[in-house]
Amino acid sequence: MKTKISLLIILLSTCFGFSQKNIAGNYGYKTECLGVELDGSETVKAWGNGRNRSDAVEQAKKNALRDVIFFGLVEGKQDCKQKPLILEVNALEKYEDYFNKFFADGGEFKNYISLRDERIFDKVSRDRKKARESVTNGLILRVLRSELKQKLIADGIIKQQ
Repeated sequence: MKTKISLLIILLSTCFGFSQKNIAGNYGYKTECLGVELDGSETVKAWGNGRNRSDAVEQAKKNALRDVIFFGLVEGKQDCKQKPLILEVNALEKYEDYFNKFFADGGEFKNYISLRDERIFDKVSRDRKKARESVTNGLILRVLRSELKQKLIADGIIKQQ
């Protein structure tokens, strides 16, 4: 009797463990701030989801910039809480054409991201989560916040303060 109960418990825990791996790629991870550099850039850990590793890495870069521009970074170190670059309500909708072009594949967004803080070991062992049809990757990168702010001022999206 004890053997049957033990076997049942092992069987259920094994099944539960496999189902967790299948849904891990569908979880929404938030960009977190790891530090603020003296040059005004921010080191962040960002997550992206895509159909393969390359797509997920590109999406992570876009997500990091989107969070810095529109939402600010509230996750991570306490001294990193930075407000968003654009404080205007519904700015994403208002400047939709501008940001669609900015975030397009191969767009200008790449000029404001640096992988300088990612070490060789980090590249090999990037955080990966997998679902049935998608891959989620987390990577450490640097957002060039001051250069991005100057670009948005020059393009008339935000006013100089």
